[in-house]
Amino acid sequence: MTTAFYPGSFDPMTNGHLDILVQALNVASRVIVAIGVHPGKAPMFSFEERAALVRQSLGEVLPDRLGDVDVVSFGNLLVHAARDHGADLIIRGLRNGTDLDYEMQMAGMNHRLAPGLQTVFLPAVTASQPITATLVRQIASMGGDVSAFVPKAVRDALKKKLGR
Repeated sequence: MTTAFYPGSFDPMTNGHLDILVQALNVASRVIVAIGVHPGKAPMFSFEERAALVRQSLGEVLPDRLGDVDVVSFGNLLVHAARDHGADLIIRGLRNGTDLDYEMQMAGMNHRLAPGLQTVFLPAVTASQPITATLVRQIASMGGDVSAFVPKAVRDALKKKLGR
């Protein structure tokens, strides 16, 4: 049984995140979605809200795989959190060459810190390449339609959170 650790802020979950999660489930039998929690940052959604949105979003596309996904928080080094949860792989999504340059650096450092922990890069589908959670938050907060960028559960949560 292979366990993958998929870290991110997921604030909010986007279609790009969901695409990478679905791909990760093709690579690993179990995926731990690891939501980074940092005391100095004020996310739009709480950890609990983000965790629920990850589950709801996956449930929209792969309800039969919900049992293969855990959602946890972490605030320590990624490699330590991955090891604490018994992960064999770290999953990272790539949208473009800039992501690849950054992620290669991170994978190299993570390998030095935890040599047995393998990083796997998964490419974003073309439609997801321009999507970032930051842009989604900005568009939604200014009254824009983010339906094309997020799962339905996230769209509804954004409308509720922003009073729309």
